[in-house]
Amino acid sequence: MSIPRQRGLTEQVATAAIDQACRMLRLPTISSQFPELADTAGREQMSYLGFLSQLLLTECDDRARRRSERRIKAAGFPRDKSLRLSGVRGSSDPVYAGRSAADGVRGVDAGLFRRRGRAFSRA
Repeated sequence: MSIPRQRGLTEQVATAAIDQACRMLRLPTISSQFPELADTAGREQMSYLGFLSQLLLTECDDRARRRSERRIKAAGFPRDKSLRLSGVRGSSDPVYAGRSAADGVRGVDAGLFRRRGRAFSRA
């Protein structure tokens, strides 16, 4: 059974048909970004092939992004954590105010390091 195709659809009817087809085919990105991409294609006088490739590449990129997000979520990684480093200049945390980067390292003089057995100063 085939659906009869009509010619000469108005722009409003064509947009509604595209939206419905995108829902049936499960193409959410094309459905949401179609109007903007169609306007851009009209302004830039893109060919039909150029417009179609832009639509499909947008959908593929969005699917890859969502797939990556799903995999990260499914992996069960711990929540994002920020590292508080002592010695971060401009730190507004009063606990770390006034400390240098070397304060966190025990037994190391802040200005003296050893390289290949020779002592040298960073200054």
